[in-house]
Amino acid sequence: MLTARTLTPPSTSVRLLSLAGLALISLAGFAAAPDVQWQHLSSKTGQLPTPPGGSVQQTGAVVADFDGDGVNDFVLSFRQKAPALVWYRRTATGWDLFVIDKDYLTIEAGGAVCDIDGDGDLDLVFGGDWQSPQVWWWENPAPNFDKNRPWKRHLIKKDGQNQHHDQAFGDFLGKGKPQLAFWNQNAKTIFLAEIPTDPRQVEGWPYRPIFTGAAGEEGRDTFKYPEGMSAYDIDADGTVDLLAGNTWFKHVGEGKFKAIRIADVGGLIFAGYFKPGKYPQIVISPGDAVGPLKWFECTGNPENPADWVGHNLLDRDIIHGHSLQLGDVNRDGHLDIFVAEMAKWHETQSQPDNPRATAWIFYGDGQGNFTKTELAVGQGWHEARLRDLDGDGDLDLLNKPYTWETPRVDVWLNGGTR
Repeated sequence: MLTARTLTPPSTSVRLLSLAGLALISLAGFAAAPDVQWQHLSSKTGQLPTPPGGSVQQTGAVVADFDGDGVNDFVLSFRQKAPALVWYRRTATGWDLFVIDKDYLTIEAGGAVCDIDGDGDLDLVFGGDWQSPQVWWWENPAPNFDKNRPWKRHLIKKDGQNQHHDQAFGDFLGKGKPQLAFWNQNAKTIFLAEIPTDPRQVEGWPYRPIFTGAAGEEGRDTFKYPEGMSAYDIDADGTVDLLAGNTWFKHVGEGKFKAIRIADVGGLIFAGYFKPGKYPQIVISPGDAVGPLKWFECTGNPENPADWVGHNLLDRDIIHGHSLQLGDVNRDGHLDIFVAEMAKWHETQSQPDNPRATAWIFYGDGQGNFTKTELAVGQGWHEARLRDLDGDGDLDLLNKPYTWETPRVDVWLNGGTR
């Protein structure tokens, strides 16, 4: 059963309404922010196209404006059955379904976007899972989109160890152009790849290791591999840094990186400003594990692990919190935190592993304080994305569970559609 409520004082108004078959959830009761209403759309109720192919293992989700019309679209990845990639292209009234790659590939969670070939549109990257040593990129054919013509797939990594859970683009070397960082879990290594001069003509990019070792995968009930990756300027020196697991990585010259450990338990990791200060703060949620949800602030030197102080956001552990996103959800000018749990991660059993999986929004006040609200209880989340999905200027939620009630995709529109 799907429920929604807000954890605020007794006077809080909580409303779950039905309007033309769409769920509207009002989260109220925090003084500094207006009410936020969510219009819940689901492929299970016919409001979005059902992911094709029948795969019950949905791995990645990426949001970007792939057709250049000024409104974000999203891409979902699958393993177990073809197709490997599908594109939900935003239209005036909903989403239109395109197949990007009709083949069977064992794609892992993660994914990243960048204009790889320099033609002005956004291309797509995903990596293979525990069954594959490969990392691929797909060439965006804009403006010539054709439902009967898949995007051209190219190789970035074609050999070596298997499994590539998470990637990130950023100019980590300070060269004025982005590089691709990616985990290779079976190698326990982060690799950095520079985009070739003519990537369309190269099958296999040069890449090199920048870190090997543990990155906080010691959490409870874990699959024992490091995960999580993003980019942010952590030491405020004007150069973007890499974050992965429980660590941030500073480029110290000649392609070498210094690893600064922030926390004991790693997982999904993002940075932003929740309070004033010279340095940003960092949030970590265990992905495929059980552990604490914490935000960390630097009290001195960001290169000194001892100067990173953690604060718990919940009074219990997160159970496979494989959805973590930052953004100003209620448009009050302050950064908020969205986090949600998986309901099911074992593929061979029929019942949920975590039937009361919960999704929270922590509304920030810009001073390091948060109001905790529950968006939903009893729905499985995996790789959720907090982005504007309908072009109305506010942040919406995309969710595709991993193997809970799949094939399935859900969208939660902030304030409803325009």
